[in-house]
Amino acid sequence: METYFKKRYNSFKFAFKGLNSAVRSEPHMRLHVLSAIGVVAGGFFFGVTKTEWCLLVSCIGVVFMAEIFNTAIETLTNLVSPDFHPLAGKAKDLAAGAVLAVSITAAVIGTIIFLPYLLAYVNV
Repeated sequence: METYFKKRYNSFKFAFKGLNSAVRSEPHMRLHVLSAIGVVAGGFFFGVTKTEWCLLVSCIGVVFMAEIFNTAIETLTNLVSPDFHPLAGKAKDLAAGAVLAVSITAAVIGTIIFLPYLLAYVNV
């Protein structure tokens, strides 16, 4: 039984190491973290509904996942193809495009949620 818990502990330890690495080494990840802090602050300020919280937290999680997958793909691509290769470049571009698509989707959802609150706040 001890081995089971030790394996779970190590799994979490490595996962947090990966999160820490992404935040420390990737400027875009830091931007996503700052954006997430702003979204959470806005959610508390405007008192969004539980459903809106679920959407906002889901968007934050999906953007974080996409950025971490992008970083993993870029890192692995650099390992297996240190010299330029068109397919390596394509893999990196596709991964970055996925992050962009998810980020745009999250921004649209955030706008749909926050715009009515913002307009009501400024009495428009």
